[in-house]
Amino acid sequence: MSERRIRVAVIYGGRSGEHAVSCTSAASVLANLDRDLFDVTAIGITPAGRWLQMDPGAVPSITDRTLPEVTDGTEVMLRTGSGPGALTVPAGPAVSAPGSALDVDVVFPLLHGPYGEDGTLQGLLELVNLPYVGPGVLASAAAMDKEFTKKLLTVAGLPVAPYAVLRPAADTLPQAERGRLGLPVFVKPARAGSSLGVSRVDDWAGLDEAVAIARRQDPKVLVESAVSGREIECGVLEFPDGRVQASPTAEIHVAGDGRFYDFDAKYLDDVTTFDIPAGLPEPVERSVREAAVRAFEALGAQGLARVDFFVGEDAAVTINEINTMPGFTPISMYPRMWQAAGMSYPELLSTLVQTALARGTGLR
Repeated sequence: MSERRIRVAVIYGGRSGEHAVSCTSAASVLANLDRDLFDVTAIGITPAGRWLQMDPGAVPSITDRTLPEVTDGTEVMLRTGSGPGALTVPAGPAVSAPGSALDVDVVFPLLHGPYGEDGTLQGLLELVNLPYVGPGVLASAAAMDKEFTKKLLTVAGLPVAPYAVLRPAADTLPQAERGRLGLPVFVKPARAGSSLGVSRVDDWAGLDEAVAIARRQDPKVLVESAVSGREIECGVLEFPDGRVQASPTAEIHVAGDGRFYDFDAKYLDDVTTFDIPAGLPEPVERSVREAAVRAFEALGAQGLARVDFFVGEDAAVTINEINTMPGFTPISMYPRMWQAAGMSYPELLSTLVQTALARGTGLR
């Protein structure tokens, strides 16, 4: 008798500004999960927070500057303490099997940004005893909040750019802090991804507007010294036996004088090219890969992460940020870096699922 296939629920969409990116990641993952190994359920979360069972073969992606959105489907709910039966279809006239469990073994949470990548969904899945791909509650929350990412990395002796935090009651940056950081600076929402709400400020006269733009995403804002250097990314992957490895590096190139890697450059405009591997000198490549694993461990992460760096002309390595659920879109760096290491997209997804099952839930 053949072994039962693992039942995977891919959860995507969500309430953050990265809803469309999450849909695109989910469409790519659903197309590449090996159906000989996995039975797949797709759960889309609407921008309003409703959980809906969706057709796994009909999840839309970003196309021609059109942003997809989860809208219609069969409502599902979570029952506490239920393990594989935690995801259920509630009773209702449109449901053929009222109250039936979806019976999943593991969740692949492809939510990006707040209300999904920040420890909130991870905590919910811990409560209902469902294993899931990616880091746990603490690492997810710390990596989502750039202030605390920097604090943990600094304690671990890892290099980060100088920064200041504007909490909700602070309207602008004091003169002393401006002098310490210098120009230019980048102004960022503390808890957002995909470069949403990020501005480059070359003159302090533009600071207040940049803070206002960032606060459309998050009341807490980070002001960070610009770091001159090559934009380098590195993937980290945990295997089911607990080994942690770093991928080959990738370098990002954005066309246009002075333009940075913002949301449009990432997903909408054809202005970005990549080198994989990045072509760094071997000692620098090794240094970046070692720093990526150290950053992963400093946050207590599990499963996967993508660590973003700046590498200066003097080979100085600075960590920009850590993504605990990096993009899995067709152009995303994380799967492409592992492909450069000889691991196919389906093999990568299988490894992530098997690692989640080996880890389970609870304290570890």
